[in-house]
Parts: sequence; structure tokens; C-alpha cells
Amino acid sequence: MSDTRESKSVAVIGTLDTKSAEIKYIAQSLESQGIGAVTIDSGILGAGTFTPTITREAVAEAAGMTLEAVKAAGSRGAAVEHMQRGLRSIVPALAAAGRIHGAICLGGAEGGLLGAAAMHDLPIGFPKLIVSPSASGRREFGPFVGSTDMLVMHSVIDILGMNSLAISVFDNAVAAMTGMVLFAGRPPVTKGMSVGITMLGQTTPGAAVMREMLEHEGYEPIVFHANGVGGPAMDALAAQGGLHGVVEYTVSEIANSVRNGIHATGPERMRAAAVRGLPLLVVPGAADFFNQGPRDTVPSEYAGRAQYFHNPVATLVRMSRDEMREVGRRLAAVVNEARGPVQVLIPSRGLSLIGVAGGAIHDEAADAALTEELRSAVRDPAVVEVVDLDINDPAFGRLAARRFIQLDIASTQQAVRDTAGTARKDAT
Repeated sequence: MSDTRESKSVAVIGTLDTKSAEIKYIAQSLESQGIGAVTIDSGILGAGTFTPTITREAVAEAAGMTLEAVKAAGSRGAAVEHMQRGLRSIVPALAAAGRIHGAICLGGAEGGLLGAAAMHDLPIGFPKLIVSPSASGRREFGPFVGSTDMLVMHSVIDILGMNSLAISVFDNAVAAMTGMVLFAGRPPVTKGMSVGITMLGQTTPGAAVMREMLEHEGYEPIVFHANGVGGPAMDALAAQGGLHGVVEYTVSEIANSVRNGIHATGPERMRAAAVRGLPLLVVPGAADFFNQGPRDTVPSEYAGRAQYFHNPVATLVRMSRDEMREVGRRLAAVVNEARGPVQVLIPSRGLSLIGVAGGAIHDEAADAALTEELRSAVRDPAVVEVVDLDINDPAFGRLAARRFIQLDIASTQQAVRDTAGTARKDAT
């Protein structure tokens, strides 16, 4: 492999008012490896001890503000949000222009979140690394990682001053970034027939059968864990044009959003494929429960509901009849928005491993409420198909694969008609 160090650079992001020495050490260490450093000051309160490549004034300006206006935002949190906006403008632009080939951030909670905001908008495969003391304990990692392939390193000690332990951690961080930039750092090259699929453990058997059949037919199935992060990550890839089609085999994130469960997502969930007109198959897998934490942490308000001890950190709680109707309404809204071929395929004998007859959360009436709502709320009833199987029956997995292939064929035929129509219009 040829050495391309001289053409590589890394964005080094940090608050120079408190971490100048640390940021400078990282930059100099990268440069000692023959990799350029683009230092970016995300600090707000004071100046650093050296002049960065991109100043904090420039970051504020990229957010459409002056630094003084940021300081006068009214609260530390508001000021951080403004600087995040500036970083989200600057860092992806540097990457798109080929000026940086990786990004690293040092910081505590606020400093780490400043860098994370910028890196969330970088593509999958682009090297991203956060070094922070907040990467430990019982903390939420979502704000740091987002739905990206972020590498998070615990700094062990607080980042304040250079010492033997800090140098050891920073050297490892530099080595990790150097390795990613030189020997990887490539965006995924998805095949033209890549299909995004959502799955959980409760829908794995059926999804696995479908995946195998799609692969046999020449597709590239890419499976996303529907855990509140996987679904949005799939949406992002679809929005970027990285998917040929989508199978929402598991919609537990929608159910969690109705009950604000652990796997809840935002209101944009599932819309990317619909808006882009991709072939879209919707299966209400795992719509029958929402996620809570360990059994002893489940709120008492759910004591009367059927529950399932999934693992030491996850308890699955049954959705009620009215909540299932709400899931149906939300799914129907996405289906109605679809600009390409779309179908809803409902397994009437159970939506999860534990939702079948005899299962821990089986509730036929609640499941029927979801089906009824979908049938009434979907604009074209013909796109809703109910089959007398459960979601993990191999026959259902094979049927789902066939229905997606039919949607894909319809999409191709529509594209041909659209092209022919454009050609006729141009000819006249």
C-alpha cells in the first residue's frame, strides 16, 4: 500500500480556552506522523494559547452570529447550541472539499458534544473519534454517537493539563486516528441493489429467511437493529441515496415513540424511503411492545400489563389496544406519503416471537386494532395485505421477500414509463 500521509489532514476540535495544551499535543503528534492538523477552536469564554487554523470567531460566524452575540445568548446551553451550528457548517464542508480526512475531538460533556455535533453530519466510513471523560459510567452515549460510526475513547482522567496518563491516552487516540485515515477511512460502497431491513431479536427468524431469499435474488440486504439508533441510521443512508429499497420488517421504534420507550425515535422516522420514492415494504413487526430497562426499573404504571424479561437490561412491555391504533395511524401516514411503490404486509398470527398464541404478550384484540386502523387510515386499501401467518414463520419471510421484489419490479416499470414520457415530451 502506498504511503499517502502527505496528502492527509485531520480536524482537531476542542475548546482552546481550557484545552489548548491538549489540542496542541494532538495536532503536533499527528504532524509527527506526517498527517496535517486543521485545529478548530470551539471555545466560547476565552482565547487559547495558540492561534488555531479556524478561530472561535469563525465558528460563530458560520452560525450566523458574532462571538459576542454567542456569549450573550442567555445561557451556557444556548451558547453551545450556536457553536454546534457553526461547527456543523464548517466541518462537513471541509470534508466535502477534501481538506480533512478524519476528525478528532477532546472534551468533557460540553466540549465533546460540540465536536460530536459536527461529526454526526460526516458520512459513514469517515474517521471520527471523541476522547472524553464522559465516555464512562451510567451516561447516555446517544448524544455523542448519534447514528454514526463514531469511535468513543474514555480519557480515564479529566482533560486538564498534560501528564503521563493523559499522554498515554492521547497517543493511543492519535494512533487510532492515524490508522483509520491511512488504512481505511473509506465510505461504504453499497451495491446498486442494496436493501435496508430493520430487525430485532423478536423478529430475527422471519427476517433472516427474507434476507437469505433477497440475497439469493441478487440483492444486498443490509440489516439495521431497530433499537432507536438503527432505524434513523437506515433513514440517513436512504436519504443519501445509498439504498435501492427498504423493508421495514420491524417497527418497534414507532411503538416506542408512542409510549416514549427506550427505543423511541423522532417524527422523521421511516419518511426518507417514502419521500425518495424507494420501493417500500412495511411489516408491523414488534409493534406489540415497547422497551423499558431492567425489571426493577419498570415504572409501576405498567404493573398491570403483560411483560417479558428479555435480558438483564431490557424488559418488553405490551402495547394496549389504543396504542396499537396510534401505531397504525403513524404507519399509515408514512404509507400515504410514499412516492413510489409501497405495500403493508401484516402477519395476523403474531407480530413477534412472544406475541403469538401462548406467548408472553399475546393479545389478539390489540393486534387486530392495529390492522383495523391501517386498513381505514391508508388511502389505498389495496396496499394492505393480511396473511394467516406469524411474522417468524419461514413462509412469511419468503412471502415478504417476494412482495418486496414485486415492488421493485413495479418501481423499475414506472421508471421506464417516466423515461418514455419524458422522451415523448421532448420530441414534441
